[in-house]
Order: sequence, then structure tokens, then C-alpha cells
Amino acid sequence: MLRSTMHLAGMVLAAGLGTRLRPLTDAVPKPAVPVCGLPLVRYALARLAAAGAGRAVVNTHHLAPAMERAAREGAAAVGLPVAISHEPEIAGTGGALREAAAALRGAAAVALWNGDVLFDLDLAPVVEGHLASGALATMVLAPMPPGAPWAAVEVDGGMAVRRIAGHGPGGAGLRPLHFTGVHVLSPALLDAVPAEPFACDVNRHVYPPLLARGAVRGVVAGGYWNDLGTPARYLQANLDLLGGRAGRPRGADPLDGLAPAGPGAWVAPGARVERGATLAGPVLVGAGAEVGAGAVVGPEAVVGAGARIGAGAVVRRAVVWAGTGVRPGETVVEGVAAGDLRVPAGP
Repeated sequence: MLRSTMHLAGMVLAAGLGTRLRPLTDAVPKPAVPVCGLPLVRYALARLAAAGAGRAVVNTHHLAPAMERAAREGAAAVGLPVAISHEPEIAGTGGALREAAAALRGAAAVALWNGDVLFDLDLAPVVEGHLASGALATMVLAPMPPGAPWAAVEVDGGMAVRRIAGHGPGGAGLRPLHFTGVHVLSPALLDAVPAEPFACDVNRHVYPPLLARGAVRGVVAGGYWNDLGTPARYLQANLDLLGGRAGRPRGADPLDGLAPAGPGAWVAPGARVERGATLAGPVLVGAGAEVGAGAVVGPEAVVGAGARIGAGAVVRRAVVWAGTGVRPGETVVEGVAAGDLRVPAGP
């Protein structure tokens, strides 16, 4: 960890529209969707806090009041001071840095984290390696999954980034990798963000002119990663976290304060499970939720705070959002129940 927490500032990008996750993101901004009962942004803020960040910025646009509320509550939970950078017009990943520059100045490094990813990343050694490298930017990369649709970040043998999505000087023997959505930046990188276009992208507008001189480097990191880009990936993120396949950082462990209620079953204070109901782990039942008689919840189910699972209902491989009512006898399998919405996970 950095010796002084003021050396590192964090920024979580949370202004996007979350179009691929609609209709869920018509009601809740994507970085605020619940993952095992906690807003996604809280996991990112917990990772920043664990790396020694002394402050953070979260940008907002879509459903801004809800996003700001989730950011402030998440930051408070992990003990991290937070500023909000509201964008009446979406500024893009690069423009977001430009608009928030005043709140980021004075740090030795800035960790930029896409707010739509759940990533089990130990960020501290990445920050230390970046500071030692002298690079303007370090992109956190991962092996490219076979058949993945993502554009490649190509690095040379010394891990200098030479091409991003086909743009850059290139070279021989380059290795294609997948960008995780996390970067560590030097303060001088803020000055490289152009004033125009207003909405500019770090990878398309800021980095390419820097590649020829080796100013952007990559580091390969392991650990669980999910961009929650579709209902299927969102459901899987919940189930992976519940099943222990994704990390549970300090300050963002959804099992904190829950009591075991059988193998792999966790029940929060104030929840009520009626006689004759079955909890088949792994399963999480949130605070104040009710599970009716004869209902079967699990395996692989997350029931949000204050949700009501009617008598005889079946909830399996599913997420039920806070306050949602599942009707008596209703079946919710391989999908998400959010208020009146029933969203199948699909392929």
C-alpha cells in the first residue's frame, strides 16, 4: 500500500446509460445495480480504498440522483471521501477525467475504474508498478478469452502498448490482450486530455498519440472479472459472488452480518422464513425479506432486502431485487425479478 493515502486518488466511471442491461437500467444506473444486495459501485470503491486511495470521484449522468446516492453510501461504507462530478452531457472516459480534473489534482497517481465491472483485483501492486515505471498510463489487461468480441490491446515484449483496437504504431510479435476497464494514470496524463471533442474516449483520443514513445504500458492481472454487460452476465456475477468465485473485499462483503441458515444459506437480520419453506444453498436472503410457506429458494438465488417470496413460489438461479414481490406459486428461474419486471437471463 502507498505510504500516504493522499498519493492515490480514485475515479469510478458511472455516467453511462447501461443500454445493454435494459430494462433493468431504465430504473437503476448500471453501476448502482445490486450485486448480492450491494450496489456494484461499492465493490469498486472498496478496491480503491484497499489500495490506499485517500479520496475518490464518481461521475454521474444517467439517473444522476440515484447514482450519487449509491456512490455516497458506498464510499461511506468503505471510509473513502468522495466527490461527485455531474455531467449534464456525457463526456466519455477521457472527458470525464477533464471534467473532474480539479478534484483529482495533487495525487501522485489516479486509478480510473469502469463502474460497470466486478473485478477481483489487488490494485496496490499495480499502482506501485506504475509509479516505478515512469509511464503516463498503465492499462490493467487480461488474457483474451477465445472468441471474445472485445477489441484487442496489443503489447510488445516489454509490455509497452503498441496498438489499441487497431490504432497505433504497431510492431512485430505483438501480444493481443483484453482491457479490463481499470487504468492507473500519472497526473500529467490529465493534461493530455483534449478540450475537443467534448465527449472523448481515453483509448481512442488520448492514448494513441502516446503509444509511439512507450508512454502507455500494460500489466496482466488475474482474478475474477465480469462487465455485467447483459442480463445473463449480471445474473452470473451475483451467483459467482454468492458462490465464492468472485472476491469479497473488505467493506463490500455481502455476507457481513448475515447468519447461516443451513449449508450455503445466509439470512440477514429481520428476514422471516416461514415453516415449510426451503432454502437450498448457495442462497442469500436480505434484511426484512419474507419467504412464504412451501416456497423453494435456491440453489443459487439472491433475495433482496424487503422482498416477498409468496407461498409455494420457486426462485432458482435468480436475483430478486429489494422490495420486489414474487407471487404465490410463481416461478422465477434463470432471470431477474425487479419490481414488476421479469427479465430472463438468456444466452
